[in-house]
Amino acid sequence: MISISARVEIASPVRTDSEVCCSVSQVFTHLPEEEHPSWSRRYRGPSMPLLTQYNEEEYEQYCLVASLDNVRNLSTVLKAIHFREHATCFATKNGIKVTVENAKCVQANAFIQADVFQEFVVREESVTFRVNLTILLDCLSIFGSSPTPGTLTALRMCYQGYGHPLMLFLEEGGVVTVCKITTQEPEETLDFDFCSTNVMNKIILQSEGLREAFSELDMTGDVLQITVSPDKPYFRLSTFGNAGNSHLDYPKDSDLVEAFHCNKTQINRYKLSLLKPSTKALALSCKVSIRTDNRGFLSLQYMIRNEDGQICFVEYYCCPDEEVPES
Repeated sequence: MISISARVEIASPVRTDSEVCCSVSQVFTHLPEEEHPSWSRRYRGPSMPLLTQYNEEEYEQYCLVASLDNVRNLSTVLKAIHFREHATCFATKNGIKVTVENAKCVQANAFIQADVFQEFVVREESVTFRVNLTILLDCLSIFGSSPTPGTLTALRMCYQGYGHPLMLFLEEGGVVTVCKITTQEPEETLDFDFCSTNVMNKIILQSEGLREAFSELDMTGDVLQITVSPDKPYFRLSTFGNAGNSHLDYPKDSDLVEAFHCNKTQINRYKLSLLKPSTKALALSCKVSIRTDNRGFLSLQYMIRNEDGQICFVEYYCCPDEEVPES
């Protein structure tokens, strides 16, 4: 872990020499020590909407521009996939996908649709870059992570292209902070080849039902076993911990089950260590779609409603630990 200082300059209509220093801790590679991947400059002065602060020439240089009236509509979704240091960002005209992977066995994707943003411009067919997700979240919460009643932090995010930093312009109460975050060469992400035509079983569950499972089952074991069957027990979650085996069954006509589609009986096990990061998304979601394909690969798609009532999705893919033969 390397700690660097970011100089923050306070400017007002009356010039002042006051300076404040803050520390940003981060991990980065392939950068000389004198190159700071992140710095911010803060201005205090008359409140000015972010969308009117830039002239046309500055605006045209960016291949990606995305603006939000409420930065928490982005940061909340990103926190749901924050289980690794770095993330790969993909932007198209449809919106932004942010991908995090671990051990080539699990992948998390956060989808923020274009209509969630008050302004969304992508000047190329697709824009891709890699960024330190920890630093990005730190910058997005630079005004504080807890909302102040009646106060919103606005965001304008700009990216000029390969080799350029990700620019964040955050404004709250007339104070504008500008953050630059160094981007990296995007790495190739895993293709789980999770095709809808190969989906064998699908269950849509109210999230409170899955939260109940994670709180009641013995999680001291190594795996979570998922059983889906056209007959009883229909949908069963099982763990094998220090206190013995535990099971939680969901009848297909349960009030918690909104949809149940089973083409064949499947019993698959997944490492709990790979599934536990998905509980961040589970805690924020209102519904979850649980799907398995013909290889036993698992898809957990969480529907998350932001503070403005808009819907975003977080999806986790996980490969099976071992397949349990049908009895």
